[in-house]
Amino acid sequence: MRRSIGFFVYPGHQILDLAGPMSAFDIAGRDCDESPYELQVFSWQGGPLQNGVGLEIATQALHAQPLDTLIVVGGGQPEALPGDVFETIRQAAARTRRVASVCTGAFLLAGAGLLDGRRATTHWRSAARLQQAYPRIRLEADRIFVRDGPIWTSAGITAGIDLALALIEDDLGQAISQATARELVVYYRRPGGQSQFSALSELAPRSDRIRLVLDYARQHLTAPLTVDTLAGIAHQSPRQFTRVFKRETGETPARAVERLRAEAARWRVEQTREPIEAIASRVGFNDPERMRRACIRCFGRAPQALRRIARQAGTP
Repeated sequence: MRRSIGFFVYPGHQILDLAGPMSAFDIAGRDCDESPYELQVFSWQGGPLQNGVGLEIATQALHAQPLDTLIVVGGGQPEALPGDVFETIRQAAARTRRVASVCTGAFLLAGAGLLDGRRATTHWRSAARLQQAYPRIRLEADRIFVRDGPIWTSAGITAGIDLALALIEDDLGQAISQATARELVVYYRRPGGQSQFSALSELAPRSDRIRLVLDYARQHLTAPLTVDTLAGIAHQSPRQFTRVFKRETGETPARAVERLRAEAARWRVEQTREPIEAIASRVGFNDPERMRRACIRCFGRAPQALRRIARQAGTP
């Protein structure tokens, strides 16, 4: 059975929000006798539309077409679109098996009333704005993607590929989804949440010395990463190292190490069934209570809550 996948775009949309998941669905069918997917691009009124970089794409009007899956892409200013666009999406969703959004496409689903009372995510930079505009959403800002019944939402831009892989697995099974990820040369299941991009990516030092220190810390999380040890890696005195590190990253060395360990802990908490005590030891916290406090500081939730949310996100 071929499944019809419709992508909804609008003027100024983000090209990768469309191209990334569309490529995943296309690749998923290459080894099949018949492609399992029929891919179409829709807009409110149809006709040629320009994306955010000025490339033009042909679209069909989204009206009465029955679809298996409707994916609303993001980019530009979706909140500023005419009210009729939101109504069109609401009506289309009513005749569609499942609906998804990439990045700020969540604003269109929210404006159509599809996210009321549901768990959802969006690009980390837009999460607070989405929550403020639509307070009935149960926002999970750090998730790469969230499934709540027939509604799927994903984080920013390349997370559309993660979303597509999950949809492919839901349709065709794990083996085909994994093969598609290998073909795309991406993670089958990306480790961590958005905080690794919104938070840890901000630890972007200018000097090679501090970058070397961060790389060392990531690879030696279970070692005693004291200021003296890290200063030695940077070939600086502890006092000079602390001053330079704070200036280049905005963090003290101790807090940066805590965040690196918390990210590693979160991935294990969400993606494995290891005991919390074992995870604490494996990522360098040793004491589960220290890990619990670090997770609350970094993510706003204790490890047990993070694990529970991750399990719920994978439940239809």
